[in-house]
Formats: sequence, structure tokens, C-alpha cells
Amino acid sequence: MEVNSMNKTVELVKLWGAYEEKYPNATIEDFCRHQLAAGVKAEKYNAPKGELRPDINGRLIILLRRIGKFHMVYSNKALEGTGLDQIEEFGILVTIFNQKNPIKSEAIFNNIMELSSGTNMLIRMKKRGLVSEYADQEDKRVKRLKLTAKGEETLAKAKELVLKVAHMMVHDLTDEDKQLCLQLLTPVNERFSNMFQKQKNKPFEEIYRENMV
Repeated sequence: MEVNSMNKTVELVKLWGAYEEKYPNATIEDFCRHQLAAGVKAEKYNAPKGELRPDINGRLIILLRRIGKFHMVYSNKALEGTGLDQIEEFGILVTIFNQKNPIKSEAIFNNIMELSSGTNMLIRMKKRGLVSEYADQEDKRVKRLKLTAKGEETLAKAKELVLKVAHMMVHDLTDEDKQLCLQLLTPVNERFSNMFQKQKNKPFEEIYRENMV
């Protein structure tokens, strides 16, 4: 019994060591949630003959994409009457507020937008009096963004509605479930956040090779 218990303890310590190396800021609670999730066996699904069905990778991405679309539709509905036309404009306002007057490209790329579409969005937001721009003190060619008084007021009003949408979307999950989702998906977000702008003009096969290393 003692040998068997010791073997399990050694196995547990090894699992914790591997986990801590991958997630250095994680807590013991995070580790326990991770182990519980790892114990869930992947559901096998055989597609009916003649149908195209995704594998487990595709199913996860489709699920995330559908949830993202639901969120976008409900967010845009919630923002009606706030002075914002879409959730991306809210993201731009948040970026300008948090980054303390960033340059235009920073605000645009932080929201995973193309430079042209982001620039057009900022032009519309400037016309509505939500943001303004000024020349950088060190490089006059660079334009920085700041929120107007109207923009700050709009951001404060929209924030409450956006938080209500987020709460509604994940209402059925416990805080522990939400924390586990954040823990598992944050590394994916961080990896692509660091690579996306460098890769977006490359051929897909090159992007695929770089990401599969």
C-alpha cells in the first residue's frame, strides 16, 4: 500500500512540475481544474454517410466562432442608442483609454483589424466627436489618438451594457468553469497575438509550418 501510494505521489509531483513549467503563474487550484479537464475523454462522433463533419479541432474552433458571432450580434444590439455603431468601436475606445493615447496603428492592430478598415472606422468616430488625434511630440509624422469628453462619456455608458452582454453569454457557467476556460485558451490567444501581424501577408503553408513547430 505504501509503495503504491508513493508511486501516485511521485506521479502527481511530476504532473505538477510539468504543469508549472508550462504555466508558471498558475495556482494549485488551476492545476486541479486542469487535471479534471484532462480526465474528460474526447467524445467520438461518426458522421452519417455522405455528410462532412469536422474533427475535434474543427469542432472546437466552430464552437468558439459561433459563440463569438452570438456575442457580436447581442453586443451590437445592446449598443444601440449609445453613439456606437458596433462592438469594434467600443474596442477602439477601450484601447485608446487603456493605452493612454496610442498611435493609430496600435489601436487598430490591438483590435485585430486591417489598417484600412480600422482607419475608416476612426475617421467615422472622429466625425461623431468620439476621438481626436494630435501629432506625436517626438515625431510629428506620427498621429496619436485620444478620447474626447464625449468619447469618455460614451465609453462609460457602453461599458455597462457590454458587461451585461458578457454576463448573459456565460450565465450558465460557474466561476470555476470560466476560470478554467480562461486558463486553457489564454495561451492560444497569446501565441497568435505575438505572431498575427508578422504572418498575415505570408502564404498559408508558410504560416502553418511556423505555427506547428
